[in-house]
Amino acid sequence: MNNFPDDVLENIFDYLKSNQDRNAVSLVCKSWYRVEGFNRKRVFIRNCYAISPEKTLSRFPRLSSLTLKGRPHFAHFNLVPPDWGGFVYPWIEAMAKSCVNLEDLRLKRMVVSDESLKLISKAFVNFKALNLVGCQGFTTAGISAIASNCRFIKELDLHENDVEDLEGKWLNCFPETCTSLVSLNFACLKGEVNLLALERLVARCRNLTSLRLNNSVPLETLHKILNQAPQLVDLGMGPIVYNADYEMSQKLNRDFQKCTSIRSLSSGFVEVARRCSLSAVYVVCKNLTTLNLRYASRINCHELFNIIDNCSNLQRLSILDHIGDFGLSVVSSACKKLQELKVFPTNSHALGNSFLTEAGLVAISRGCTKLESLLYFCHRMTNAALITVSKNCPNFTRFRLSIHDPTEPDPTTSQPLDEGFGAIVQSSKGTLKQLSVSGLLTDKVFLYIGMYAEQLEMLSIAFAGKCDKGMLYVLNGCKKLKELEIRNISFQNETLLAMDVEKYETLRSLWISSREITVGGCMAVAEMVARLNVEIMWRFAYAADTNRMDKIYLYRSMVGKRRDAPGFVSTL
Repeated sequence: MNNFPDDVLENIFDYLKSNQDRNAVSLVCKSWYRVEGFNRKRVFIRNCYAISPEKTLSRFPRLSSLTLKGRPHFAHFNLVPPDWGGFVYPWIEAMAKSCVNLEDLRLKRMVVSDESLKLISKAFVNFKALNLVGCQGFTTAGISAIASNCRFIKELDLHENDVEDLEGKWLNCFPETCTSLVSLNFACLKGEVNLLALERLVARCRNLTSLRLNNSVPLETLHKILNQAPQLVDLGMGPIVYNADYEMSQKLNRDFQKCTSIRSLSSGFVEVARRCSLSAVYVVCKNLTTLNLRYASRINCHELFNIIDNCSNLQRLSILDHIGDFGLSVVSSACKKLQELKVFPTNSHALGNSFLTEAGLVAISRGCTKLESLLYFCHRMTNAALITVSKNCPNFTRFRLSIHDPTEPDPTTSQPLDEGFGAIVQSSKGTLKQLSVSGLLTDKVFLYIGMYAEQLEMLSIAFAGKCDKGMLYVLNGCKKLKELEIRNISFQNETLLAMDVEKYETLRSLWISSREITVGGCMAVAEMVARLNVEIMWRFAYAADTNRMDKIYLYRSMVGKRRDAPGFVSTL
């Protein structure tokens, strides 16, 4: 195939959809590397500091879709300072200068300024999709520029962003000729929106299939929207106080009966009046595959159980822990097809108030044997429960468990939770890719992880005591490990330096929170491994000349030290 013309190779490469497959063929020979780079239009970069915008555009000159991540995912747990970095403007500026035909931009945990959004709206005439997840730094002035100037916009998705609403009139900026929207999500946006402009926009976008509203949209407007867009597949209703009168209840019942296409529903029902029922929602429950009630903190248990009882086809559920162990037994009985379950704490700052124990997890495993992905916050856990779960659900791809006291042993035997987590790893050894462990642990569990976690790519460990030997078990055994997070653990210089250079080269990132690693140890690693950035985060900017480090972040980079590091970050 080395003798094939470039256009033939391009046609062949078009059939390769995954980045892994494309990366693999690009390594065959120089000509394939060149043709694949010229041919690739969709680019996914997991760390915006791993490569420069210029190198990316030189490698992929026909790029039209870019997914870019900034802060590491540990930022979800407030482990990364908000002013750490992750600026998107240099990327937008470089693409604008290179005149690439950017159509699709997806950013996660990045700093996005209004200037960036305005430049996007002016520089890329065929721009169609903007997806921002966990981003900060912009206001509705930047969103208004996207709405005003991007004539072919199909997707505008703002998910869990910190957005400041300066005007409340951004919906007015969509021109009357805009009929192309397929997805619109402004659930995270605080403040009022122009309800009339929203209704008119929904009415003229006949292909709109995903709509997620914020908490300023009342039931009367929801009623009008459902009438105008019965084709919706994904609906987010925002935190609504459901105290509708009889007439409105009847209207919503009729509206939902027409919306037979809805498969995904998210809502933060804040309160349901005693005289009311959510019977209007029951109509669509039987067709739902995804239900997100993460923000429904004050819905009464009776209505919550009624909703779940009607969701026999549910595959993905996000919910708060106030559902309790009994509520999870209801889920187990009703949702036999469940594949993903996320149970969040009602108050993320007070995990001690968790309503869940090991009983709820066991109940879920008995009824939902197809479960593949789990996020579970609970008050306690036992080895016996984890072993039962491993037998009932042997195909986990993600298993993330957080216990209120992360140093708590098995409450029934006072033993570490090694055997329980070891059972999970062993039963799912061919599928498990992400693992987050919690509770009292010893080196034994890490021996199990190193032995059995053949497909593991991401591991998060917290408060596990002394684990230097255990980490070597993991690093030597988990050949596919890409991301490792070590928090509040006694981790020594010796362990950091004992890791093979080859392992540092295969790891995408390593996050360590340990006071026992010194600056000298970090410098030794930086000198030992080429193309490795070692970032030291100090507790205070003025402490950069002391040994009082807070966190260490190691990641591979083709461009060396970053130039925009704040004062409390030192890059070796």
